Amino acid sequence: MAETALKAKKPGTTTTAEAQQELTDGFHLVIDALKLNGLNTIYGVPGIPITDFGRMAQAAGIRVISFRHEQNAGNAAAIAGFLTKKPGICLTVSAPGFLNGLTALANATTNCFPMILISGSSEREIVDLQQGDYEEMDQLAIAKPLCKAAFRVLHAADIGIGVARAIRAAVSGRPGGVYLDLPAKLFSQVMDAEAGAKSLVKVIDPAPAQLPAPAAVKRALDVLKGAKRPLIILGKGAAYAQADDAIRALIEKSGVPFLPMSMAKGLLPDTHPLCAGAARSTVLKDADVVMMIGARLNWLLSHGKGKTWGEPGSKKFIQIDIEPKEMDSNVEIVAPVVGDIGSCISALLEGMGSKWPAAPADWISAVNTRKEENIAKMSSKLMKNSAPMDFHSALGALRTVIKERPDVILVNEGANTLDLARGVIDMYQPRKRLDVGTWGVMGIGMGFAVGAAVETGKSVLAVEGDSAFGFSGMEVETICRYNLPVCIVVFNNNGIYRGTDVNPTGGSDPATTVFVKDARYDKIMEGFGGVGVHVTTPDELSRAVNKAIDSRKPTLINAAIDPAAGSESGRIGNLNPQSVVRKK
Repeated sequence: MAETALKAKKPGTTTTAEAQQELTDGFHLVIDALKLNGLNTIYGVPGIPITDFGRMAQAAGIRVISFRHEQNAGNAAAIAGFLTKKPGICLTVSAPGFLNGLTALANATTNCFPMILISGSSEREIVDLQQGDYEEMDQLAIAKPLCKAAFRVLHAADIGIGVARAIRAAVSGRPGGVYLDLPAKLFSQVMDAEAGAKSLVKVIDPAPAQLPAPAAVKRALDVLKGAKRPLIILGKGAAYAQADDAIRALIEKSGVPFLPMSMAKGLLPDTHPLCAGAARSTVLKDADVVMMIGARLNWLLSHGKGKTWGEPGSKKFIQIDIEPKEMDSNVEIVAPVVGDIGSCISALLEGMGSKWPAAPADWISAVNTRKEENIAKMSSKLMKNSAPMDFHSALGALRTVIKERPDVILVNEGANTLDLARGVIDMYQPRKRLDVGTWGVMGIGMGFAVGAAVETGKSVLAVEGDSAFGFSGMEVETICRYNLPVCIVVFNNNGIYRGTDVNPTGGSDPATTVFVKDARYDKIMEGFGGVGVHVTTPDELSRAVNKAIDSRKPTLINAAIDPAAGSESGRIGNLNPQSVVRKK
């Protein structure tokens, strides 16, 4: 790796003025391009050919957070993008490192998180002739189908444009992941420093407002006004938009019950009188008009059809989304409103005028009745203080913690741990619940926790199933190394879904879903200098979490859960095909 040439003699020159020329190189141009655009944090894993780049970025004042695995670094960058609306930056080595980061990039694109994966790569002339370079791989070709856009920079003079295009692609329209390929030779390319500075681009208005058509706004309001049983669904796109006040004003002015998807929880408090989260099944089945704000009719909403939604044809859908192609993706959208969410909500509020009819009282009453019934059914499950704990009693303790500390960011993944927490733990502020999102992919936990702590400086509570924790658990060392205010709670029931399965052959190998019995995950954290705690009751769990948040020290709490607790695949067991063939 060539060192940076800040000053170098020009061959053949004779005068003192000409004897020195200020130069720059690819390393510094990439760093300067990022800083020019306010991108001052990099998540990554150092190694060939980007080791020196990380050192130089840190020396230049960029915060560089080094992980133990690129997928976790990519997840941190992705959630940074969601929280800040600026693309999170992930830096990886070539080939295997790039592939590790690619899972996070694809997940970011699916979830509409702005992120840029920057990877070093092998030399083009060798890759293209397949001559066997170190970690040879055509990374650009592999990345293209899995992200929103992909670019390669071959010349130092094009670095400014390359970074600018990546930023604009990541955040404009529907946000997503972008791949930026930087071959090793690029970093050591030298050019005139003044020309290099002029080649950099400060991106102006990378995500311009996209105003909805007035006719579309009027159509949507006419449909909503005619509803007898209206419902508003808030998706994570609504949370990303940071149009919190306008969204709250729309819901309260309309008087329509709202159902938040998991990462939209807290846009309005889950305890808000119009929140229908505790009556989810009822409102989805019985509503006659459904307005979706930054939500998609994908598998998480049963594609807008089937028994979840009641009788076929009984619904009219209004959809607010920045992506026109999203409309009619599963069912007919009778009132599509295309534009950025902030502009769309503002236009709807203006169109509602000073007087808007109240939502039908009988509908509001029916929703409230079902909410009260379901809350009463759940309350007794959450109050138990038994040992071993089950999921409900453990989550009941954490529910109280979040109620008393609404500013804490909750990261959540697992099967039962995730599915039940969505319904049990109320959220009170926007963008405080971060979970697996659209793909339902496990392993986001530690990356999201690190990214959230770094970007916000707030305390993070990561509630993990023991299986989900295993995907990224080594990053507890990263959390300790950077002394981040992260408290991890591992719900340990000795296995995937539960720890009681047995080997059907009677052999010595454990069942495929069973882990080491009574493992002590807390000892892992202690090994890196953090705080490890083992708890067996909800009261112990509550005390340990409160102490960890107060201390802001890296903490891992091993919460012993009844091994028999838990169901197959949580609440989506229907997606697990069942064999109907049995050997006699």
